[in-house]
Amino acid sequence: MWSIIEQVFPYAISYTIPLLITALGALYCERSGVVNIGLDGLMIIGSFAGALTVSKLQANGVPGALWIGLLVAVLIGVLFSLLHAFASINLNADQVISGTAINMMAGALTIYLARNITGSGNIRVSNGFIPRDIPILSDIPVIGPLFFTKTYATTWLVLIIILISTFLLYKTSFGLRLRACGEHPQAAAAAGISVFKMRYIGVMISGGMSALGGAIMLLTFSGEFNGSVAGLGFLALAALIFGQWKPLGILGATFFFGFASTIANVSQVIPSLAQIPGVVLKTFPYIVTLIALVLFSKSSQAPKAVGEIFDARIVIWFYNLF
Repeated sequence: MWSIIEQVFPYAISYTIPLLITALGALYCERSGVVNIGLDGLMIIGSFAGALTVSKLQANGVPGALWIGLLVAVLIGVLFSLLHAFASINLNADQVISGTAINMMAGALTIYLARNITGSGNIRVSNGFIPRDIPILSDIPVIGPLFFTKTYATTWLVLIIILISTFLLYKTSFGLRLRACGEHPQAAAAAGISVFKMRYIGVMISGGMSALGGAIMLLTFSGEFNGSVAGLGFLALAALIFGQWKPLGILGATFFFGFASTIANVSQVIPSLAQIPGVVLKTFPYIVTLIALVLFSKSSQAPKAVGEIFDARIVIWFYNLF
């Protein structure tokens, strides 16, 4: 049993990381008061941008192509998320419909561009990030083989980001303003906080992090853009709810879903799991997600104003009243 855990654990962590950074981006967005259903589409955009950038740079022998690809993916994700921000914040459009449109648009647009650029709907990356053992730490009994063996550089990057995010959201004035806009936007506006600005920042951070998740997925274990991220964006949304809209809660939730998905993916190469029907294992992560949502959704406490349209005229009217 322990040998199976040692085999599966590094793959579970690598699968968890894109899920984690995407859910963390959604946390910023929903904490600001905007629902972002378009995580899956933003991941696809990031995967496409990363694949195209890295493949072109590697073909020309440019050093640091992988990191440049991640940076380009983040920038494209931020720009693409502005569509959702403009529709939801400026036009007061239904945020769920806007996010759904992002998902539909991203897949079709990237496949169209990929076919026109490469002649097919796929973009293959020849060399991605290589998993490495961390010297000394990988030799520690029990935790060494689990946490410090076959790790990617992107794993530590995302863990640093989640630590910074925890500090940023709960220990800085920026985090207080962002959370205020998601809880009581009218009160925040009356206190002089620009709700529009904070919500734009939340959506843009969500777009950048989701795109980063898509690019990390491509450059670690996928290796090829094909217009899909296997529904990882929706799993990230479920992890956000399961994690109670808190960074450390999301960390635990994404690892739980990531471990379940990894078992399904590597089952055929592990003899003890190969006996279980493939259909059961493939549906296992989604069944687990549904059960978790049923059990914990009633106790979940989302930001009070998430998904609500903010009308600045109400604040102005109330201010003039007194």
